[in-house]
Amino acid sequence: MRCDYACGTADHGIARRQFLGGLAAGSAAGIVGGLGTLAQPAAAKELATSQKRVLLFFMSGGLSQLESWDPKPKTDTGGPFRAIPTSVPGTHISELLPLTAQQMHHLAIVRSVNTKENEHGKGRFMMECGRRQMAGAKYPHIGAVAAKALSPANATLPGHIHITPGGSGGRSDNAAYLGPKYASIILGNGKPPQNSARAAELTVDADSRRNAFRRQLNNRFTARRKTAETDVYTYNYEQAQQLMRQGEVFDVSKEPAADHERYGTHAFGKHCLLARRLLESGITFVQVSHSNYDTHNENFNFHLEQVGEFDRSFSAIVNDLAVRGMLESTLIVVMSEFGRTPRINSRYGRDHWGTAWSVVLGGGRIHPGAVYGATNKNGTAVSDKEVDHGQLFHTYLQAVGLDSTQSFHVGGRELPMADPAASAIDELLV
Repeated sequence: MRCDYACGTADHGIARRQFLGGLAAGSAAGIVGGLGTLAQPAAAKELATSQKRVLLFFMSGGLSQLESWDPKPKTDTGGPFRAIPTSVPGTHISELLPLTAQQMHHLAIVRSVNTKENEHGKGRFMMECGRRQMAGAKYPHIGAVAAKALSPANATLPGHIHITPGGSGGRSDNAAYLGPKYASIILGNGKPPQNSARAAELTVDADSRRNAFRRQLNNRFTARRKTAETDVYTYNYEQAQQLMRQGEVFDVSKEPAADHERYGTHAFGKHCLLARRLLESGITFVQVSHSNYDTHNENFNFHLEQVGEFDRSFSAIVNDLAVRGMLESTLIVVMSEFGRTPRINSRYGRDHWGTAWSVVLGGGRIHPGAVYGATNKNGTAVSDKEVDHGQLFHTYLQAVGLDSTQSFHVGGRELPMADPAASAIDELLV
């Protein structure tokens, strides 16, 4: 479905509403006996406050920094919206984010992003993978890195989830050399991942006997020809069994009606509530998409509606993570593929702009209430502490306690976790 106000590229043929060892996961015997541990209530409670997690919001199309995190009212580029004070003295954001303004003491703004990239696909790859896209080279998504590095070895649920309108429960191909185990599962229709329910015609007893026979054959094969690949194969089956027993984790209708109302009954509200539910259940990385900010036409009208929708749900989940004691262990990131041009075009729109824009971070080791970097008076250039996608990627990893200068060991090769030419933004970390 084409968005009339968008640039019309393939990246926006969507509805507007719409981690260091090898591959082995452990012996088959250990897998069979140990996967259920984290499903116990006491372990789950401890997990909620100690396990490191990442919650990423991707504002698809290119959120305008001027209508969100870096407003420039009363300038030739500022547009019609005011800047309002926040819970951090001296820090102002767009009036379109009044509820988020009350949560800014939990968050930090980076106002000096310059990726020098104005193309949707390339910009998105850079922001999600921390490297510039190159022919013949594939790098893992930040979610795959987080799942590999942070998920418990005996996790009973997938570690990398994307929530987007129309998500069918299938897997993406975004883990690169880390392997498909760490690729994202795409949710969005309110149902568990594909093929995670027992066939209606298969009885519980028949299913139990079938799996017992499968384990017997796997153990016999493992005793003779054990490899990393067979371990992963066995692990995947056992994880699937646990997933089938925990299908309610993905059912957002189980959340209280008051929370549905507070988050908003629109799709994005439900997706944010699902994200909270998944994080509380021990899933390491959750990405929520909000679309579409590619506002070449009528930028202000569309941002008035879309940012308002985002504000309600985003502020609710930030507050909930803080109240529930999860914020110190959960990194929050709000990013786009780029920002929007300061110049307003003839259609009252803003075009693609990778030169001077903003991202928001919070939780983990991020310095709460910080504002890093700045743009000039009318937002046309970075005036202080310029950063790029590589520095941000290192910062995300270090914010959840990882040493981003380390490497993965895959197939006998050392592969850097993040771009060796970049480093983290130390001033943002505590």
